[in-house]
Amino acid sequence: MNPMAQHNYGAAQPLPALLATLGQRLPAYPGSLLCVAALNLVLKPHLPDDVRAGLAGRHLRVRVSDAGVAFDFTWRGDGFAALRGAGVADLEIGACTRDFIALAKREQDPDTLFFSRRLSMEGDTELGLLVKNTLDAIEVPVTELGRQALARLFSALPGRRGAR
Repeated sequence: MNPMAQHNYGAAQPLPALLATLGQRLPAYPGSLLCVAALNLVLKPHLPDDVRAGLAGRHLRVRVSDAGVAFDFTWRGDGFAALRGAGVADLEIGACTRDFIALAKREQDPDTLFFSRRLSMEGDTELGLLVKNTLDAIEVPVTELGRQALARLFSALPGRRGAR
């Protein structure tokens, strides 16, 4: 957890009703495509081979409870791939938007959220521990990794300084 964080996350505030309603009406698969694009951009470069092997072919789901959306995906050899949400996931991780953001910024740790019943993990316990321990092992907050990945991506665009 980031000791510099000055936020009070004791009771996570839900998304505004309009955003929650919109989330519930959107089809799930396009959201899963966006989710895996972000995972591949931000997390994929930091996953060791043993973690990739442990994720291979496993159905994972991230459920954002207050937004009414769920993103289904798997690991296929060279990256995360979206699934169409068929069937029961091997592992489902759920929380509200604000708690997922706090996790990504390292303002909250998963154990605190889990034991306060604000983060849920259902399904394969061993897979859940693999995911949790992998995220814990990444030293830099996921939000910073995302910023760095986007900066690399934009600097490589044609016509940009530093483009190849």
